[in-house]
Amino acid sequence: MRAQSSATAPIPIAVGVPPRGSTGGTLQAALGVIAFSLTFPATAWGLEGFGPWSLVAVRGVLAAVIAGGCLLALRVPVPERRHRAGLAVVAAGVVVGFPLLTTLALRTSTTAHAAVVVGLLPLTTALLSALRTGTRPSRTFWAAALAGAAAVVAFTVQQSGGALTTADLYLFGALLVCAAGYTEGGRLARVMPGWQVIGWALVLCLPVSVPAAALALSYEPVRLTAHSVAGLLWVAAGSQFLGLVVWYRGMAAIGVPKASQLQLAQPLLTLVWSVLLLGEHLTVAAPLTAAAVLVCIAVTQRARG
Repeated sequence: MRAQSSATAPIPIAVGVPPRGSTGGTLQAALGVIAFSLTFPATAWGLEGFGPWSLVAVRGVLAAVIAGGCLLALRVPVPERRHRAGLAVVAAGVVVGFPLLTTLALRTSTTAHAAVVVGLLPLTTALLSALRTGTRPSRTFWAAALAGAAAVVAFTVQQSGGALTTADLYLFGALLVCAAGYTEGGRLARVMPGWQVIGWALVLCLPVSVPAAALALSYEPVRLTAHSVAGLLWVAAGSQFLGLVVWYRGMAAIGVPKASQLQLAQPLLTLVWSVLLLGEHLTVAAPLTAAAVLVCIAVTQRARG
């Protein structure tokens, strides 16, 4: 495959990507949030049969095989050199950093406690996006974003009993690297299809993920069960590839700051899945927090940047 020349490079907001502010972009970003909301429960399932390093490395390899197969089948040209640094940021943040740090955290943390990082992620992504792209959302946008983040953090901390654990260091690191990956990926999705952004990022990690998977599997015991296999398949195909495809397309259509605020609903969705899939229990605060978050999301979507 040869690199794209500047004459053949996609025009920003390429054909097939909904125009900025469209309902289609919001829907795609929302589908990405739903896919991501299953990541922590699926990871918990995966950890029933895989070690943390094995789970992260194997999910990266499987997702890269899916993405690479799509890129080869469609004969997608190699990205231009000027985009490769951005793809490296996406790879480091979304493909390696966030999965590894959150998986390590979930060894000792419940999914409810781990959801704290997701509650803070929209605000952190919006902040990094403003610094990276020079966008200046309105005061109303920031007020609603801060209120929503505060509601989510208060809820998730209350769910975990208010105690901080050593896993919080992993979660804080995951928050920063993922926000950087989301910001850079949203920017790149303006000049190439979103699925190619994550696809190339996954392929870029193969020289690391393949030997890492082989090494981890040789040291960590594997116990294949229905839960562990289902969890691995979801975090590889659903969270690591398909979810990021629609997520980056949505960010390209409606903007990184607004798309990131849709993630305010992700911790609450994760808690619902935790009840259904892991048997965890919710308090009566859940519907109240959900209502507050939905109001904040509505405000951020209407606020002008």
